[in-house]
Amino acid sequence: MSDADLARADRLVAGAPAASGRRFEPSAALAALWQVTLVRRAVVLASLAALWQVAALWQNNPLLFPTFTDTMSALVEALRHEDLFPASVASLTVLLKGYVLAVALALTVVSAAIAVPFLKEVLLTLTAMFNPLPAIALLPLAMLWLGLGEASLLLVMVHAVLWPFALAALTGFEQVPETQRLVGRNYGLKGVSYVGLILIPAALPSLLSGLKIAWAFAWRTLIAAELVFGVSSRSGGLGWFIYRNRNELLTDKVFAGLVTVILIGLLVEVLFRLVEQRTVVRWGLQR
Repeated sequence: MSDADLARADRLVAGAPAASGRRFEPSAALAALWQVTLVRRAVVLASLAALWQVAALWQNNPLLFPTFTDTMSALVEALRHEDLFPASVASLTVLLKGYVLAVALALTVVSAAIAVPFLKEVLLTLTAMFNPLPAIALLPLAMLWLGLGEASLLLVMVHAVLWPFALAALTGFEQVPETQRLVGRNYGLKGVSYVGLILIPAALPSLLSGLKIAWAFAWRTLIAAELVFGVSSRSGGLGWFIYRNRNELLTDKVFAGLVTVILIGLLVEVLFRLVEQRTVVRWGLQR
C-alpha cells in the first residue's frame, strides 16, 4: 500500500470523508430541525404527555386522574366502538353553520357601518353592550324561544361569533390606508365590489385575527352548551359525550372527549396558520 493510500485510510478512520473533507456536525442538523414549527410543537406536546403520565402514576387514582396511556386507549376505543366520532361531527356541523352565518352577518353590518356614520355608532354601542355578555348566558332564553334543538345552539353560536368578529372587522376596515380607498373609488368600485376588492384584502390581518378569536369563543360556547342539554338534531355532541361519561364515572372517556376537543382546536389553528402563510405573510402584510 502506497503512502497516499495510508493517508487516505487515516482520514477515514478519523471521520473525515475523502471526497469532501467536511465533518458532519450533529448540532447543526439539530438546530436546523428545531427551526421547524411542527417539531417544536411535537416536543411540547410530548413533554406535556410525559408530565401527565408521571402525575397520574404518582396520584395513583384512575377514577380521578387517568394516565395518558389509559386516556389514549379510551380515545381509540371510543372512536372505534362508540359514538365519539359522530359526536364530533355533530358538534362541528352546528359550529360551522353558526360560524358562517355570524361571519356573513358581521361583514354585512360592518360594511353598512363603514358607509353610514350613524350605523357605525349603532354597531359600536351594540358591541359594547353584547360583546362582554357570555354567549352561554343566552342559552336559557334560546331554549325558551326556540326549544331544545339545533336552532337554540345556532342562536348562541351567532352571538358568540358576531360581536368579536364585527369589532375586529371594523377596526381592520378603518385602518385601511386612504390611498387604497382612493384607488377603489377611482376605479368606480362601490358597495360589495368595493368591500370585496379593496377593504377585505387590505384588512385581512385583522380579519384573520378576528376569525381566530371568534372561532375560540364559538368552540368553547358550543361545548359548554352541549354540556347543558347537548342534543342537536337527535344526536349528541362532544359536550354531551363528556357529560354522559362523567355521569357513568368513566373518567378515562371524559378525558378522551377533552383530548378530542383540544385536538380539533389544534387542527383548526394549523389551518389558520396555513391561510396566514399563503396570504398575509406572502403578500407582505405581516411578518
